[in-house]
Amino acid sequence: MVQNIKEVGPQRYRETFGRYFEDFNVGDVYEHRPGRTLTETENTWFTLLTMNTHPLHFDTEYARASEFARPLIASPFTLAVLVGMSVSDVSQKAIANLGWTDINMTHPVFAGDTLYAESEVLGKRESKSRPGAGLVTVKTLGRNQDDKIVCSFERTILVARRGHGVEDRINY
Repeated sequence: MVQNIKEVGPQRYRETFGRYFEDFNVGDVYEHRPGRTLTETENTWFTLLTMNTHPLHFDTEYARASEFARPLIASPFTLAVLVGMSVSDVSQKAIANLGWTDINMTHPVFAGDTLYAESEVLGKRESKSRPGAGLVTVKTLGRNQDDKIVCSFERTILVARRGHGVEDRINY
């Protein structure tokens, strides 16, 4: 169990998040909560911010003529939300994200869908070049409110060992 509070003074506590390298165990699954309901406005903003000009994401008439009959949430937005949902469990104490692989968009996502995520620890090893860190690989699944898997991906994170994180060097 990860400690989520730290005593910072007499009768004074600070909430903490994340896991150090030592806290990960291969096979553990972390259910990331709360869920996140995506909106049409957020999707439109995301497409504008990222210069995604495909009308399937923001043109209702265009989307109505497609097999989906309504605008789709942009897949990079779906991925970004699922990664974000996993941060407090998986990468809050990361030094760096080293890579994402096997990204699969397996079911369409629409405005009004609520996403939930979970990550399974696939592997971990000590870093050969950074004694204060280790590498952790997880597989994250994103599901909608109907329990359909909408996205899956693997990512590898360089995670600080206990006593070597930024929080260990500052009063955070």
